Amino acid sequence: MSDNALYDSFFALHHGLPRQGPGSDTTTRRLLALAGRLPERPRVLDLGCGPGRSALLLAAEAGAEVTAVDTHEPFLAELRESAAARGLDGSIHTLRADMGALPFPDGSFDLVWAESSVFVLGFDKALAEWRRLLAPGGTLVLTECVWTTEEPGPEARAFWEEHYTLRTVAGNAAAAVGAGYHVLGTVPQPESDWDEYYVPLAVHAEAADTTVPGMAEAVAGARTEIALRREHGTDYGYAGFVLRPADPRWHVREETAEDAATVWRVVSTAFGSVDAPSATEADLVDNLRLDADAWLPGLSYVAEAPDGTIAAHALITRCRVGGEPAAALAPVSVAPEYQRTGAGQAVVRAVLDAARLRGEPLVLVLGHPEYYPRFGFERASAYGIKPGFEVPDETMMALVLDGSAALPTGTLVYPAAFGV
Repeated sequence: MSDNALYDSFFALHHGLPRQGPGSDTTTRRLLALAGRLPERPRVLDLGCGPGRSALLLAAEAGAEVTAVDTHEPFLAELRESAAARGLDGSIHTLRADMGALPFPDGSFDLVWAESSVFVLGFDKALAEWRRLLAPGGTLVLTECVWTTEEPGPEARAFWEEHYTLRTVAGNAAAAVGAGYHVLGTVPQPESDWDEYYVPLAVHAEAADTTVPGMAEAVAGARTEIALRREHGTDYGYAGFVLRPADPRWHVREETAEDAATVWRVVSTAFGSVDAPSATEADLVDNLRLDADAWLPGLSYVAEAPDGTIAAHALITRCRVGGEPAAALAPVSVAPEYQRTGAGQAVVRAVLDAARLRGEPLVLVLGHPEYYPRFGFERASAYGIKPGFEVPDETMMALVLDGSAALPTGTLVYPAAFGV
């Protein structure tokens, strides 16, 4: 049997499916929300678009101008037909191309999107090759198959070792940070996302004519996947990753013991001024360093200007919610001469990445309600969390770093050094 027969039968089996991998409109919307504010008419590149379920949603709901790329022309034809039927043919442009050899100039897109298709290149290679396509402030959104346990069973491991190398969500997040991205958010996809793919695929497999060359093999492959998911689906799943390249103007790193005096100056002048520094917040940082129950090693970060000057500092320490451990972001400080330059955003994103990689599921912040939502913070009260003192509800915010973890609820208690 020829490879062409297998190829043709595979795509014949998949023709007419609503999507070509696990996903849903709900998941697409969640990922889009995590991408944050977009331009009025964002330029979106949808890679491995298949029949274009995501492309259609992005054009209709985000007002995007979408360039949809796939190697399979029938999928693109199906997308063009769907776009025309919905009045979106002026917003969606199709291109038959290899996602590993894209013809676009650097900085062409505000959003690069790849649901259920990054496996074609591999996660790490995609991060390296697609970064150049993003305009300044642009965002990369991927969904990828991941281990959902540290110890997957032998059946699932044997299957995936033969087909594709999986990592955990944390492993992929660490790879993204190592590749120079910030993780804006991750989305564990529900079982219903698999049903949207596998239920129609099973119907197609049942109706397929297995006398056609290659079709019996295509059907057997689909049924093997579906059975593995049914019997061992707790070992693996799909997850979305929303990533943004780090601002190259700032070098962010963990603080060292030698930074303490400089950090004190940055914090004191940020909350006061160069002429009248405020010791209150700077002493708070020093006191938190001495509190073994509060201090979280590796979660005190600085941002350095190009000349090596420490421009900003951000600290995350241990707090309690309903008696359970959580993490608190405070204080965040930018030296007066570097305020409104992006140094603060850079150091906050870096320390949040560090907290995510450390395994912290939840970070809380008391701060400006027009500033912290850009990092994904929402009202803490929506999660059943409130401080033990009176503040406007919109100023107490929470950021969920691990959507698969059980989150504590109740009263937020800061370390004693905060004095509240």
